[in-house]
This record gives sequence, structure tokens and C-alpha cells, in this order.
Amino acid sequence: MQARRLRFLLISCVALALCTPLFFCNAPKTETETAGASPWRNVYDTAAKYVGMTACRGCHEDIYQSFIQTGMGQSFGLATREKSAADFSPEHALVYDKDLDFYYKPFWQGDSLFFMEYRLGADGKDTVHKLVQRIDYIIGSGQHTNSHIFQTDGYFYQAPITFYTQKKQWDLAPGFEQGANSRFSRLIQSECMTCHNGYPDFVQNSQNKFLSVKLGIDCERCHGPGSFHVSEKQAGKIVDTSKGPDYSIVNPRRLSTELQNNVCMRCHLQGITVLKEDKTFFDFRPGMHLSEVMTTFMPEYKGAEDKMIMASHVERMKKSPCYLVSGKLSCITCHDPHVSVKFTPRSHFLNACQKCHSGASPKEPHCTENRMVRAKVKDDCVTCHMPQNGSIDIPHVAVTDHFIRKRPGPQGAGAGKIEAFLGLKSFNNDAPDDITIGRAYLEFYERYNGGPGLIDSALLYLNKNRAGEKTLHNRDFIRAWFLKNEFGNIIQEAANLKPEALTDAWTAYRIGEAYYQTSQADKALPYYNRAVAIWPYALDFQNKYGGCLLALRRVPEAEKVFAFVLKENPKNALANANMGFVQMQLSNRPAAFDYLTRGLQLNPDHEQTLINLAIWYHGAGDFANARKYLLRAQKKNQDNAQIKAMLEDLGTP
Repeated sequence: MQARRLRFLLISCVALALCTPLFFCNAPKTETETAGASPWRNVYDTAAKYVGMTACRGCHEDIYQSFIQTGMGQSFGLATREKSAADFSPEHALVYDKDLDFYYKPFWQGDSLFFMEYRLGADGKDTVHKLVQRIDYIIGSGQHTNSHIFQTDGYFYQAPITFYTQKKQWDLAPGFEQGANSRFSRLIQSECMTCHNGYPDFVQNSQNKFLSVKLGIDCERCHGPGSFHVSEKQAGKIVDTSKGPDYSIVNPRRLSTELQNNVCMRCHLQGITVLKEDKTFFDFRPGMHLSEVMTTFMPEYKGAEDKMIMASHVERMKKSPCYLVSGKLSCITCHDPHVSVKFTPRSHFLNACQKCHSGASPKEPHCTENRMVRAKVKDDCVTCHMPQNGSIDIPHVAVTDHFIRKRPGPQGAGAGKIEAFLGLKSFNNDAPDDITIGRAYLEFYERYNGGPGLIDSALLYLNKNRAGEKTLHNRDFIRAWFLKNEFGNIIQEAANLKPEALTDAWTAYRIGEAYYQTSQADKALPYYNRAVAIWPYALDFQNKYGGCLLALRRVPEAEKVFAFVLKENPKNALANANMGFVQMQLSNRPAAFDYLTRGLQLNPDHEQTLINLAIWYHGAGDFANARKYLLRAQKKNQDNAQIKAMLEDLGTP
């Protein structure tokens, strides 16, 4: 991802079966619960292929028209005026990042959406930096947020500002606050894309390259691949679903309660997700147990019962007495996945409550609250027992808290005081193995919370299964040591590993970094080379590989690496900066200047680029500009000895 990921949207899909779903507490159980086996033929058969929502629409036009108006159907779209829910008036459309000193202004130019990033000089008037980026996609239905994505030659990135529709406010995107603004470099990887959209055509040996993406969550995300179903209908094989299931495609209504919830948990149990060996985020299909593909953990805190992650609906529901006592509560007990919440009568949700909590008469709820209090909310169960709650990961939003309680505590991101971290708990796997738990702690540390003790907890679990880790080249130990900057431990482990034997790109990269950070570039090079051989379209790895070649003064080879990166993504800031340095080594001063200035425009605070431009100007005899760029670099790093020495060499202006 890597940065904190977007987690905003409800997921569901269009039913392909011929009957309309029913919603009740006791969902029928018609299939085996055995992992790896299902009567639904499109679950485990790899011959079942995705056909796209247009194929479904041919027979299910009414459901299609209803579904595309839901939050799921509106989850991802082109950046158009019609798609955007944002306010672009001058008094609203401006965001200032006080930590990094950047302004962001969204604006339309014709029918295209652009974000302008700029910085003002000390006088507050002159613009000293300006970068304009076109936005290609809007993610989010607009019920809570609109976030923004752009792509460069198939490489997808998140833009740094979001419109929060509930407060009608522009602000930094989730995870970009408090000095963590990654500007235009946050990768949109497969985990993000596969929850906020239909399955894309992803380049597997990359981090964030896509050949094509869908426009919204589609039918097959909840019903599985549709090729068997479509081919049978085209052949005239029609099943009367009023008499029994059509096993050519999953109908979630006919799954057990547990498997129904597993469909929703794929994206509505957002936390720390650990994939099983040789699995990807594309491998889960409705009708499976989610634990066959991944295990998702949530952090547990003492004193934080009312704090919630926005897309943790299933975790909250599973804490509810309604779920724990009945064992029958599923997401579709209350939600019709094909109808927008905006168009669903409130009575629909209240009737779901009263199916299990009716009083003396069907219209009388079983409630001990004072009648006058109940009258104020019109006997609305949800208002009292599932109030709106702020999330701790997405600012400026409030969503229904699915932790159903008789007396909910204070709501909101500030409610309750976190007293202690209790650990990680999985809500889709009751018995995760030690390696999986260890990986979860590493993931939590690296992506969400760099708190002390998390890596030690990871090592505690990993040490319980040293033999299992050994078969994986101790890759999780290497990750832990990498996060602790214990490069000596990594090098000791790598002594028994040949680069060509590695199958994990991250492990190869981390070993390369361990050697490089200990001034052993010659030993680092084969591991970097292995990382890019496994993932050639991971451009961050390519930049590291090229940088190592430069350290070894293999300039022509480094030039080829950076040329590849720039061919893939001409806007890669680091590759532009590195190519500028290469051209300086080759005495190609005009090309060096072009690459360096382009790199600096893309990243105006990159220290080495500022130094290299100072060197370029010094070589041109322009000492004033050389000093200017050195002072800019020194402003970012007062302790850089190289900058101090160069400024002393330039003398007093």
C-alpha cells in the first residue's frame, strides 16, 4: 500500500439468481461448510471466469438499475462533474498542509479535474513551487467521501486531498495528516483496489500497475465468476429457483449465516490482513471461508470499546449480543444489497429488529425504555441502539455503529480513553497459526502503529515456529530485523541464501538494503537484481537497483535502469533525479539540468536533488544559484555535513 489505506465503502453486488433475496434472522444452510468443497460450482472450479456486469445486466436489468444507485455501485468512477460530490467554490476548495507547507487547490478545466499543489515564499505572495496533476478517478459514492486517484501509464496513485461530504469540507486525505503527506506518491495496490472496486486487470509482478480497472463494485464480487451461469442460460438451461438453488452461481441468500458474512467480511472487516501462502487478494470467491485466503486482525484496546474503524462493520456486529446469542445475524438480515440505503424505507430496518424483538403485538417493539423517550425517536431502534459513530481512521465522517447494544457509550473519535493495547484479535479465524500472528504484528507496526513492543511480539510468535520460517528463508525474521534496523542479523541470515533461490521480492530487497546500508554495495547488488527480476514493475525496487549500480560506478548500466523506470512512469520523481545525476557523470550537462529540474518540480524538498543542482550551478560558475539551492537543502537538514562544507567553500556572498 506502505501508507494507510482507503476504507470507506459498503460492498455488495447484484443478484444473478432469478428470485429476489429474503431477509430474516435464520438464513437457510444448504451447502457444506467444508473448506475446499462447495455445491456451488463457480467457487472452486478454476474454469469459472468473470464475465463482467454487462453480461449480468442482459437478464437482470431491474436489479442492475437499482444496484448502480447504491454506494457499492457508485464506489469508483471517472473523475467527472457528475461523479463529484465536492464543493469547488473559492471559500471551500483550498487545503493547507501546515506540516509540509503545501497548499492544494482542486479545480475544473473544461470537463477535467485537476489538483494544484503550490508553496508560497517567505513574503506569502510569490509562488516558489507549483505542480498541477490531472485526476482520473473518484473513489467513494459521495455518501461519506470523495477521494481521488490518478494514473500514469497504468501506475495508480492516490492524490493528497479528499472531499468529506458530510461536513462539506476539503481536507488532507486519510493517512496524509500530521506530517505524513506522501503527496502524489502513495501507491494504489491490489488490496485497496479489490475492495473499493470490481476486480481489475492487475500486473502481478508490480505493486501498483493495472492494465484496466472497473468502474464500481460489480455483481461477481458477491456472486462469484459468472461464466458457468451465463453459458447455461444461453444454452437454454433454466433452473426454477423457487424450487431449489441454481448451483451454477452463488446466491448469498442460500449460504449459511457464516458464509454470508464471509462474503461481506472480505471488505467490511478492514484491519490488518495477512494472506495465506501463495494467495492473493483476487483469490477469495463467495461461498468460501475467508480464512482460506486471508486472516484479518483488529487491534484491541482497554478503554476503547466505542472507538471504531470505519469499514469494520462485521467486527462491530460480531461483538453484538444479537449476533452472539442468536448465531443467525448476518449483514443481509437488515440490508438489501441491491437497494441504496438512501432509498430503503426506515421501516425495512426496524422490521428486521422486530422479527426477533417483537412485543405483545407484531407492531409493538419489545423495549423497556420509557414510552416518552421512545416517542421522541418514533420507536426507532437504530437511533438508540446503533447510533452514528465517528471513525478513528477516517476524519470528518460518522457512520452507523454496528455494535448493537442496549446502552451504547459515548460516540465519536474522541469517546473513551485508550488505557492499554491488549493485542491483535482475528475476527475471521478462531485459530490463526503462530507465523500468521507474527506477520500481523509486523504489518500493524509497519503500516499503522510504530509502537514499541510490536516487533518483539512478532518475534515471540515467529520463534514458536522456527522450522516453518526456515522453509520460507526466514523471510519474516528478515522483515522484523529490517524494521528494527538490525542489518547484521539480516546479513548473517543471507550468508546461507543464494539470491537466485529467493522467490519473495521483498526478502531479496531487504537483504540488498542490509548490505547497502552497511557499505557493501557489491554484495547488495545481486539481491536488488533478484528483487527486480521477481517484480520488474516495482519501480521503487528498480530505483534502488539503479542507485546501487551508481554506487559501484557502473553508470551505463544504471542509466538503462532509470531509463526503464522513466519509460514506465515519466513522472517518477526519484528516477528523474537519479537520471540527472547519471547525465552529470556522463558530462551531458543540458540533459542533466532537465532531469534534475523535473525531479525537483516533482519533489521540491528532495535533499540530494537540491545538492546536485547546486553542484550543476557551481560547475556553470553560477555561485549565487548554487548557494540558493544549498540553503534550501540546509533548511530541510541542518545537520548535513556535506551541505555545510559546500557552503563554506562558496564563502560569503
